[in-house]
Amino acid sequence: MRLAEFLRTWEGHEAENRFSRLIIIGLLVICITTSLAAWRTERSIILVPPTLSKEVEVTRSSASSEFKESWGLFLAELLGNTTPANADFLKTAIEPLLAPEIYRSVLDAMTEQIKAIKMDRVAISFTPRHVDYETETNKVFVSGELKSQGPSSKPDIKPRTYEFIITIKNYRPRLEYVDVYPEAPRTQERLKAQPLQTGGSNS
Repeated sequence: MRLAEFLRTWEGHEAENRFSRLIIIGLLVICITTSLAAWRTERSIILVPPTLSKEVEVTRSSASSEFKESWGLFLAELLGNTTPANADFLKTAIEPLLAPEIYRSVLDAMTEQIKAIKMDRVAISFTPRHVDYETETNKVFVSGELKSQGPSSKPDIKPRTYEFIITIKNYRPRLEYVDVYPEAPRTQERLKAQPLQTGGSNS
């Protein structure tokens, strides 16, 4: 019996219906699997920040080193350029970026520094020279020169390094660690070559 003749019979219709149901179930399983895979897959956002000349990639919980270097540079310039007039604004600007673990200690340290800056009427400015990212520790190092000057004093210029750990949470940068010191970056390579008693502080 030919297929066309068979399909015209009752048994043919039943067989065709059973085959169609299997196809529909198979397509439904494929659609559900595809939807679950798409839902679980982290989407990447491609950005071109104004401080960079190339694209950087950000997902819900991670980012490229270029993205973290860009934020490290922004934070160093934010913290390193302080006057009595803008000191309170800097505290407000950095507050939303702080991780809960360092939130209180960083704000307390900034409050003390702001008091000193206002009392002595000192203006500080930071000129970055190098920005480095260390994969092993997830640290961003921004090093350069810090110039401080009071109303009737000569400028005092010293080396300065800002050290950050920047993570990503829900596509937003979060500052997990910050340290500031008047020397070259404390990279793993440097620490191994010349051990230092750093005792890094979250301030």
